[in-house]
Amino acid sequence: MVSDEKQPFLSHLEELRRRLVACAIAVGIGFIAAYFFKERLFQILILPLKRVMPPGDQLIFTNLPEMFFTYLKVAFVAGLLAAAPFIFYEIWMFVAPGLYQKEKKFLIPFVISSSILFVGGALFGYFIVFPFGFKFFMSFANEYIKPLPSVKQYFAFSTKLLLAFGLVFELPVVAFFLAKMGLINDTFLKKQRKFALLLIFVMAAILTPPDVVTQLMMAGPLMALYEISILVTKLAGKKKEEKEEPEDED
Repeated sequence: MVSDEKQPFLSHLEELRRRLVACAIAVGIGFIAAYFFKERLFQILILPLKRVMPPGDQLIFTNLPEMFFTYLKVAFVAGLLAAAPFIFYEIWMFVAPGLYQKEKKFLIPFVISSSILFVGGALFGYFIVFPFGFKFFMSFANEYIKPLPSVKQYFAFSTKLLLAFGLVFELPVVAFFLAKMGLINDTFLKKQRKFALLLIFVMAAILTPPDVVTQLMMAGPLMALYEISILVTKLAGKKKEEKEEPEDED
């Protein structure tokens, strides 16, 4: 009996390993493709900062291999973003065996919505948060203080924010599928709003650099996403009730 219990567990581990390997291969392919455009991608990444830097100022690197490794990291992040739809597909396929047949039909909506929200969150950070945040940080420069942002520090700062915004924008998708599975509903989310608010600021403090401005700029969208999640779960609950009503009448 012990062996029978171990077998499903080992098969799940093997399935997880195969899914992770597939995701790694997809990211690797994206990395190789992105590496050919590494310089252009890096120029795009630093554009929000360059727009608010004084004319003639540039980013610096302080040790010889820093720029090379930065290009590698840029290509890796680009490969990760490119492989995001495939990664979400693999996540769904891993959890699908534990779902009911009617729940498995959400595969395509899950992959599409997750990909759009992840990329949308990253774009929100790039086009909305970056210009405002960098302008605020550069405002501390004066005739006695000159900013000299390094390539390494800027890359770490910007990619952390991009990935963080991409992940937090997944909240409505997660809420929708949890509601479809009957694990949460809009009433539950409304009751937990105060605790959610506290958790949002804790998450913002963890996921963003240690400054109040970027924390507030993440907490604000997160609060809006939480309210959207309430509406989404309410919609998901209504659709579930509509489907169950004919069955109850029989």
